[in-house]
Amino acid sequence: MTKSGKSTGIQPEPRDLRQVLAQRIAALVQSPGGYTSVFPGLTLFRQTAPSTCFLTSLEPSLSIFLQGKKRINIGGEDYLCDENSFLVSGIDTPAQSQVIEASEQTPQIAMRFRLDMATVREVLSREDLPQSKIAQRRGLAVGRTTIGLLSAANRMIDLLENPEDIPFLGHLIEREIVYRILQTPQGERLRAIATTGSLTQRAAKAIAWLSANYAKPLRMEELAQIARMGVSTLHHQFRNLTAMSPLQFQKQLRLKVARQRMLDDGLDATSAAYEVGYESVSQFNREYSRMFGQPPMRDIKTLRDSKVVAIDAA
Repeated sequence: MTKSGKSTGIQPEPRDLRQVLAQRIAALVQSPGGYTSVFPGLTLFRQTAPSTCFLTSLEPSLSIFLQGKKRINIGGEDYLCDENSFLVSGIDTPAQSQVIEASEQTPQIAMRFRLDMATVREVLSREDLPQSKIAQRRGLAVGRTTIGLLSAANRMIDLLENPEDIPFLGHLIEREIVYRILQTPQGERLRAIATTGSLTQRAAKAIAWLSANYAKPLRMEELAQIARMGVSTLHHQFRNLTAMSPLQFQKQLRLKVARQRMLDDGLDATSAAYEVGYESVSQFNREYSRMFGQPPMRDIKTLRDSKVVAIDAA
């Protein structure tokens, strides 16, 4: 077997491809954290211990998990990701993330590739693309990693060793990644979100707008106009994709950004509250305590004292 997981005459096993890919990523990321690669949109991750639960954001992306275990929670629904799993997300959405199995000897290893929805639509325009008949409700889904996905991921790592080839070959691998996702049952959700004019695609447009404008007052009539659908229909489609109402979605985004600003930039609770759109500091304190278990500045002190860093991981 070659380093990229290819073999001559014998079909490689998924386990072998996973091991090769995990070893290659571990060699590139030798300390805990995330590594932003020279391949546009590709981030590699290594964690050597279980983490606390923290708020993060999922963007349209593919995450492939190769070692360890991670739990991701969206709107109260848990998604368990182990070494056999991939996670595909077609929307920007807040999520709670926690590494639940990792050690120095067997770190949690993962990679995340940001999906370009224009490329997804380009691949979907092919008439010879196989059609899936299995519907997915949420804007993200967890599936079992395929040989095709693992092989394409290994070729992506090959390009990190030959970065001069990325401008020519990178887009080809990106298209293959999208194709491999669409071959899985989980790809149906990505197909629906990328299909111009569908209710799912219009709701995803509203989600993207709210993600970029979380600090603005939420007016459902305006959001429904952006999605070009009625308010009740938008509520229904929004919950289908995110398991949250638009108000819950906005609240989680605001609290995530506020926490990160206090942790990274030293903002006090009042400044952070106003910056993310709260008009009442007392309301911010109540909702923050409900989400994170303690008041803002006490929570930030706990994070700093324990040297916990909320990494925006896969």
